[in-house]
Amino acid sequence: MDGIIVINKEKGVTSHDVVIKLRKLLQVKKVGHTGTLDPNATGVLPLLIGEGTKLSQYLIEHDKEYIVTLELGIQTTTGDSEGEIIQQEKNLKMPNQESIQSILQSFKGKQIQTPPIYSAIKVKGKKLYEYAREGKSVEIPKREIEIYQIDVLAIKENIIKFHVACSKGTYIRSLCEEIAKRLGTIGYMKELQRTRVGKFSLENACTLQELGIKNIKEHIITIQEFFQEQPNIILQHYELQPFYNGVKIAIHDSDADIVNVYYKNTWLGIAKQIKQQGKSFMKREIILKNRETL
Repeated sequence: MDGIIVINKEKGVTSHDVVIKLRKLLQVKKVGHTGTLDPNATGVLPLLIGEGTKLSQYLIEHDKEYIVTLELGIQTTTGDSEGEIIQQEKNLKMPNQESIQSILQSFKGKQIQTPPIYSAIKVKGKKLYEYAREGKSVEIPKREIEIYQIDVLAIKENIIKFHVACSKGTYIRSLCEEIAKRLGTIGYMKELQRTRVGKFSLENACTLQELGIKNIKEHIITIQEFFQEQPNIILQHYELQPFYNGVKIAIHDSDADIVNVYYKNTWLGIAKQIKQQGKSFMKREIILKNRETL
């Protein structure tokens, strides 16, 4: 069983919990994910099964989309609902919807973001949240992110619900705090739902409860399906052995970085294109078929 299953993660469980449960459900050892969701966050969590774990490098660069609930007037230690309240504004004056939408739009584009101290980013071999728990100060490395789209969905009292599409590495907790700051107040991320990771959306996802034994295969996106939009290369019989052995094979009809490799009508796997001295070669990347084609 190899490929991808898109899970709609429920609130209150960690991404690692989901991996363990799916491992038991499928009775396979190799199950992994390409990026965690906080325990209180819900939504799209692609899990890699079997040989599908080799797809990790193709998924970590994916853009993401979220539905975010921001509560103004309250600040927490972690920037979300898991932290302790450290500040509360008693006489909060809510801006009107036009002002809120205008502030949100000001975040569109590339920018430098400071991740929250309660995050798993490593500094000098140690995770930031470990420094925070020990009460130690540390310089937090900033990173470039990009907000592609951000729009207000609803406003009720001191709560703003909005949609955001952003680049990988964007911390929504930091975004919420920055939005609150530009609105002249404080705030924290009350709720978070991830609605898309790359090409995977909630429409592709199912909960662990919905993933019954009888229909598991219906929910698996195979490696071949994942790369179906990539061009195809058909090997000659004399190229099979070199391909299986990882030898570079010259190609002339593809500009793609990744290609599907076939022998006759049999899909063998994918290969990565390498350019050397103006010539194009391909080298096997992932193989699922055995040598029965030889």
